[in-house]
Amino acid sequence: MSAKARFILAVVILLLVMTAPVALTMAIALHELQGDERAAFLVMLNRWLPIGAMLGLLALLLAVNGLRLFFKQYVLGLSALAEKMRLMIEANRAYRIPPTGAPEIRALAEAANALADARDALQTDVEARIAAAKAATEEERNRLAALVADLPMPVLVCNLDGRILLYNNHARLQVKALVPDGHAGGGVIGLGRSIYGVFDHSLIGHALESLQHRLERAGSRPLAHFITTTRAGQLIRVQMAPVLSSAAAPDEAKEKEVQRSIAGYVLVMENITKQLESGTHCDRTVQALTDDTRAALTGIRASLQGLRGCVAIDEVEAIADAIEDEIQILAVRLNQSAQEYANTLIGRWPLEDMLGADLMTAVGRRIEKRLGLTAKIDDVADDLWVRVDSYSLTQAVTFLAAKLTESFAVRLVRLRLARAGRMARLELHWAGTAVSTETLLGWQLEPMTIAGETTPLTLRDVTDRHGGQLSCGRSAAIQQSFFRIEIPAAREQESSDGVALIQVESRPEFYDFDLFHRAGEDRTSDDMPLAALTYTVFDTETTGIEPSAGDEIIQIGAVRIVNGRLLRHENVDQLIDPQRPLRPESIPIHGITEEMVRGQPTIATVLPQFHRFCEGTVLVAHNAAFDMRFLQLKEEKLGLRFTHPVLDTLLLSAVIHPNQESHKLEAIAERLGIKIIGRHTALGDAIVTAEVFLRMLPLLAGMGIHTLGQARAAAEKTYYARVKY
Repeated sequence: MSAKARFILAVVILLLVMTAPVALTMAIALHELQGDERAAFLVMLNRWLPIGAMLGLLALLLAVNGLRLFFKQYVLGLSALAEKMRLMIEANRAYRIPPTGAPEIRALAEAANALADARDALQTDVEARIAAAKAATEEERNRLAALVADLPMPVLVCNLDGRILLYNNHARLQVKALVPDGHAGGGVIGLGRSIYGVFDHSLIGHALESLQHRLERAGSRPLAHFITTTRAGQLIRVQMAPVLSSAAAPDEAKEKEVQRSIAGYVLVMENITKQLESGTHCDRTVQALTDDTRAALTGIRASLQGLRGCVAIDEVEAIADAIEDEIQILAVRLNQSAQEYANTLIGRWPLEDMLGADLMTAVGRRIEKRLGLTAKIDDVADDLWVRVDSYSLTQAVTFLAAKLTESFAVRLVRLRLARAGRMARLELHWAGTAVSTETLLGWQLEPMTIAGETTPLTLRDVTDRHGGQLSCGRSAAIQQSFFRIEIPAAREQESSDGVALIQVESRPEFYDFDLFHRAGEDRTSDDMPLAALTYTVFDTETTGIEPSAGDEIIQIGAVRIVNGRLLRHENVDQLIDPQRPLRPESIPIHGITEEMVRGQPTIATVLPQFHRFCEGTVLVAHNAAFDMRFLQLKEEKLGLRFTHPVLDTLLLSAVIHPNQESHKLEAIAERLGIKIIGRHTALGDAIVTAEVFLRMLPLLAGMGIHTLGQARAAAEKTYYARVKY
């Protein structure tokens, strides 16, 4: 029963207790009076009853108003004060209770604030001591995370249950490329997810058995290797190393003997599909060239033997023609083989992120060293990164400089590198005659020769590999001619028309070693503790607020919470083409225009991907009924079901703070001390909702709500749970 209901019941009982004796006394007096006395009493009662009733009604109104004021100031005031004290104690240490209301309530609020100040002083000291004690451990963990994140190869660490505890960005990108989008759960890795969405369970099990067998053999190196084919048909070489846990041997007689067991494993992956294809292609090319050469030489030999007995000039000419034909065939085959070899080299080139200033320095040094020219470097942004094969690109620019020296006796060149949208422009400037387009086209198609050293690669090969183009021209402003090569800017440095509103940590949260101890859990049971579940917190932006009337989703954003940690880098942030006009009144709210969504993937493509991203998690949203309605209306058409448990921060706020006036996301965030950045973008709202939800967990625990089932039951009892869309 609510505080208001209890108060009203108490007032009614008090009125009954007060009026019952008066009514009983009048009834007894009326019963005792006889004859004229009773008649006189009734006359007097009839005369004064209206006046008494009016005075009584006035007194009742005054009493009700006084009780109402008392209820508001003291009963509701104390209830609100209790909520704010819990908020200050359990969720937002910086929060202080405003001293409002009755004098006694204000005094109590001031006393609570003073206690909070004292608590903060003590807690700050304790936290400083704890931080100092944990600094060494955290430093080691961060070193490991940094090391793994920066490794140039895909690395994953799993526990024995196959749950991913650590991964780097190379692993995320490679797995996404290896597993087709059509596979349920495929193409998505993250903390707490299963590795068996990528590799077969029996294959991992066999490798673990091999590791255990090697561990039991003294002196054996505990490593296992296997090659497997993914569902996308890619060939992967995997090296598995164990993560060992140590326990004292049960027999104390064995001094310092340690019994080793496997607690998890490290997987290092290498995609060898292209290597094998390239090797096989080279083998076929060499074999075909050998066969063709042998056949041509046999023909030439036979022709030469026939030449010995010939006297007539026409016979000699015929044999010479045959030899010429064989030589021509052999020359064509050799040229084809050289081109195929060059294509093989192109396929092997790795493109790596490189600081633009470093690339320019390398190019300048090579030009000066190989050609003896002077190379000056101009206008390179300090923060510009490019994605290149530095060796082949350096060769290409040096080749162009060599051509300038041969054709125009150029002795000084200038190098420039600048952003140009998603690409970067590398320019080679010189003072003198400009190169014609026809001349440059011829240079692009010939093998590059630099100081007597020839490579089968051409300028066209280099530009094609980098996805750019080579052009020439002349700048009238500075009276210089130039070559311009477009190369890709590194992904992190690509320019954007929008402004990044979401703040994320400098290094992704790619590890959580606490998951070593959480193997085999049922992650969606109502009996599971809230703190132990994995969540997908999401939000949508839409064309309007009427899903049943045809409004569509135009953006969806989501982040994951694993082991009580918000993983900002495991996210979904996708615009969607609604294939219908946007409502004009909605555009100022979310800032998404018709031009922004035109050409984006449709909901038929995005929703199955989002469904896989949410696999095995609890969905969390603010006013979840609205967002879920949009998803549910697409289920039948797309052949999928969102059967995930759902929690709503709007309803949970009403559970935690039933006496607060507002349960809007902004108001909740302000109460919990959360700074809002990127509001009214799907990903921005999802991140704010996730932070709000994490702050709510200790408040729910303080109310005795510890499990998923308890949270859902409490939310369903609130008033806001009745809202339907």
